Amino acid sequence: MNIIKKFAAVVALGLVSFGSFAAQDMGTVQVSGAETLSAFEAQVAAKAEAAGASSYKIVSVAGNDQLRGTAILYK
Repeated sequence: MNIIKKFAAVVALGLVSFGSFAAQDMGTVQVSGAETLSAFEAQVAAKAEAAGASSYKIVSVAGNDQLRGTAILYK
């Protein structure tokens, strides 16, 4: 019975420490008016840097002449 309690404690601590290393969602940013995907990504990167984000994930881009989309910022 002691072994089971120790095993459960190790598993619980492992899950807690893993969760502390996960990226934290800081929110989303919206970008519009870019003419190319490179320009769109540059605008997202600038907004992420201004917000203090360490990384971002572009989740949507749409448009023909003027691109617009959304990205999630992570700390």
